[in-house]
Amino acid sequence: MADLRIAVIGGGAAGYFSAITAAEAAPDAQVVLFEATGHVLAKVRISGGGRCNTTHACFEPRELVKRYPRGSRELIGPMNKFGPRETVAWFAARGVELKTESDGRMFPTTDDSGTIIDCLQSAIAHSAVPVRIRMPVREVERAEDGRFRLTLGDGEVERFDRVIVTTGGNRGSGGHAIATALGHTIEPPVPSLFTFQIDDARLQGIEGLAVPEAEVSVPGTKLKERGPVLVTHWGLSGPGVLRLSAWGARELATLDYQFTVRIAWSGEPNEDRVREKLVAGRSALGKKRVRNVNPIGLPGRLWERLVEAAEIAEDVIWVSLPKKSLNALVRAVVASEFAVTGKSTNKEEFVTCGGVRLREVDFKTMESRRCPGLYFAGEVLDIDGITGGFNFQSAWTTAHLAGTAAAADSK
Repeated sequence: MADLRIAVIGGGAAGYFSAITAAEAAPDAQVVLFEATGHVLAKVRISGGGRCNTTHACFEPRELVKRYPRGSRELIGPMNKFGPRETVAWFAARGVELKTESDGRMFPTTDDSGTIIDCLQSAIAHSAVPVRIRMPVREVERAEDGRFRLTLGDGEVERFDRVIVTTGGNRGSGGHAIATALGHTIEPPVPSLFTFQIDDARLQGIEGLAVPEAEVSVPGTKLKERGPVLVTHWGLSGPGVLRLSAWGARELATLDYQFTVRIAWSGEPNEDRVREKLVAGRSALGKKRVRNVNPIGLPGRLWERLVEAAEIAEDVIWVSLPKKSLNALVRAVVASEFAVTGKSTNKEEFVTCGGVRLREVDFKTMESRRCPGLYFAGEVLDIDGITGGFNFQSAWTTAHLAGTAAAADSK
């Protein structure tokens, strides 16, 4: 199709990647990217604390997809075609090297998200793809000739042969309205990867404290995750909390974010095992104050709060710690419970659960099963991953498939 025109709606990671892929696959096609706001690649800029957690060093697709609360089954095939290994190679071919940290997260060696942004901007410019910022797409209609009529924010109407929707997953996403108008079902968007608001004296004054490996659970549910936990000014955060929020996104939304969270601070939820360690510590630590030293390696300020919660006086020494107090301390370590009164609203909360229903999309091409010539990529789909670079990887993956398929000459 010599005069092939492809519209990409959304100027985020998936939008840029699908536009670049389509333009490189079909150099004679005209690919145009539309962004409603004045800012492109905004989430790329702030992700990973400004470093951009670009992907994750998990190169086995069946293992990788276990990190997606929604979309794991559908992503197996796509990840075999374009997964983390291909992502690393794609950026390396364009002069961007990625490094792997101890937990598997991969960042540019510059530790600067600007490196990823510059790479994408350079690639899209090299592909001669115009990026039309502050140009929302108000409506997409299927014309009688099978092409698409796009009504733009300035009232103009343009025609395209194919449309790739990459508008993200927020509740106000224009892509959801476009998908609905073209016959798709939207799973209601709710936040994922959020932190817990908690007002509890045990956490006051220890903001910024991090526990390297805790178990986080919600009593009365099957939700349970392990990982670092961070005490913040508003409650609890860190990978352990964020992972639990991802897996429990819908369930916690139905609870209106009012629930109890239980923390096993040492990562060991078994009372008997923790008790054994504390009993051994009682013998080894002798006349040292319980408040001042602990045998399980918890941060000192947190340990002091747990000792207070167990109602152990400041001057009690290990050798004289009563059994009743020991048991109370075990419970504080293993099962500290906090009332969650809401979720965070800080800038790091930008992943959603929900979007275009997955069974309505062909995951070999990311093409709509309801409307030929329409494609989806990124968070506009009902796909989300836990923290660690998995959401960007699903964006690169689905965008690469969508861009490649949309650029194909034959339908």
